[in-house]
Amino acid sequence: MASWRAELMMLTRLGAPVALSQLGMMIMGAVETLIVGRLGAVELAASTLGNVWEWNWLCVGLGLVMGIDPMISQAHGRRDGPATALALQRGILLALLVSVPICAALVFTREGLILLGQDPLVATAAGRYNLYKLPTAPCFLVCSALRLYLQGRTLMLPVTVILWLGNVVHAILAWCLVFGGLGLPALGLVGAAAAESVTFLLLVTGLVGSLVRWRLHEGAWRRWDRRSFAWSGLLATMRLGLPVGMQIAFEAWAFSIATFMAGWLGGPAVGGHQVVLNLAALAFMIPLGVSQGAATRIGNLVGAGDTAGLRAACGAALVLGAAVMVPPALTFLLFAEQLPLLYGGNPEVARQAAQILPIAAAFQLCDGCQVVASGVLRGLGRTDAGALWSILGYYVVALPLAYVAGFVWGYGLPGIWSALALGLTLVALALMLLLRREIRRPIDQLTPSRTTLPPPSRTALGPAKGTWVM
Repeated sequence: MASWRAELMMLTRLGAPVALSQLGMMIMGAVETLIVGRLGAVELAASTLGNVWEWNWLCVGLGLVMGIDPMISQAHGRRDGPATALALQRGILLALLVSVPICAALVFTREGLILLGQDPLVATAAGRYNLYKLPTAPCFLVCSALRLYLQGRTLMLPVTVILWLGNVVHAILAWCLVFGGLGLPALGLVGAAAAESVTFLLLVTGLVGSLVRWRLHEGAWRRWDRRSFAWSGLLATMRLGLPVGMQIAFEAWAFSIATFMAGWLGGPAVGGHQVVLNLAALAFMIPLGVSQGAATRIGNLVGAGDTAGLRAACGAALVLGAAVMVPPALTFLLFAEQLPLLYGGNPEVARQAAQILPIAAAFQLCDGCQVVASGVLRGLGRTDAGALWSILGYYVVALPLAYVAGFVWGYGLPGIWSALALGLTLVALALMLLLRREIRRPIDQLTPSRTTLPPPSRTALGPAKGTWVM
């Protein structure tokens, strides 16, 4: 029991700053939604669909970059600093390479949305909006690689501080560029996109600057050389990251398809859908922080060969992931009428959102459990675990049922969300059962990623100092 309590404390220490950093990233989107919502229903729908189109492609790139997650955490656990640095270098290269096709896809936002049956007026506005967001693709992915590098070494406070400072800058920039102020022109919808691009560029600059200024790379750095650019190493990282990308993508695409379905119901429906999706995503940042903290902790324990600590950490992570979702579930349930009013005064948008907030409340605990189980499995090197279950849960069950409930049975937006809740619950149950089986195996058989991790360096360095951990 003492070990279980110790792991719970360790996960809280790791997960709290990660959750704060994730929340900081998500609040950028929330602030943008709050500001754009005051421009009108068309602008809100355009930013919603534009962001959905961007995330459909960006999530695959993020998954590829996340292939460095188990590499870094396990290398740190075995005190191999050069291997940690090599993983970061490959993550940065992958981030830049994969940004090229993502940016190409953003250029064709309008055409893609029209092909998916969206209102041409909204699609045109979304296309122009995404042109101003082109710099966010490489900046977001490089920022993610740097964040994973620091997170895997338990140095999360700099990331958290920089992200929250970025939020302040973003809020001021977004307001000024949308409505005009501080000498900046009123650009309307595209001003929000420009503010996000500038903010992410500043975030990358801030993270690199903090690494250099406070020498956070000491103990886990190496010079760039041929190994950094070797295709064999990049492919090994991609083999770990692709399943993560596919799992993220399958879930993201499922909610994107649901957004497009909401678009078929009209502008107020897609606006209400976006409001609830934004609120649910804000709540999701807390268990996501626990999940990423768990992935780091589990990877460290696997690298150190600590079986008892590993199993205690798994149990503590799942309990913590479910517990942190109780407050948002109660909030959504008790304030279903009031929360949508924060996103502007459109009464029809607020009415549509209020209908589905109780449904979002119902699946919060399952959402917390499934994301934490995914993080634990990722720390074990089972980056492939969630993709298959996401296909079955969302594409075999949830989306077909969403179409039938929403359009054939006539339940509209509540029917779509009820089906998504069912699919997410099935995915959560499947991942938890898989995790239960995995942690019963001997620790030397737990992670197939050992075959693709960089080999231990001849001079393995000690772990970085943990003075920046919250």
